[in-house]
Amino acid sequence: MDKDTRKVLQELERQGFAVRISKGGHPMVYKDGVRITTFSGSASDRRSFRNALAPLKRAGFQWPPTR
Repeated sequence: MDKDTRKVLQELERQGFAVRISKGGHPMVYKDGVRITTFSGSASDRRSFRNALAPLKRAGFQWPPTR
């Protein structure tokens, strides 16, 4: 898993989302028991990372974190 994805997953957990790793190694993000999105196991292109962030932002995730 690349460092950008790791940072996002840590921030997701800090903001109250649950992160589980699938059998195939893909991080799946849940909020209140409902799956919001699944990240690619390896971010081969930037667009897939941004596509995974979009539903998270709609669910209330703040990225980048405000200071």
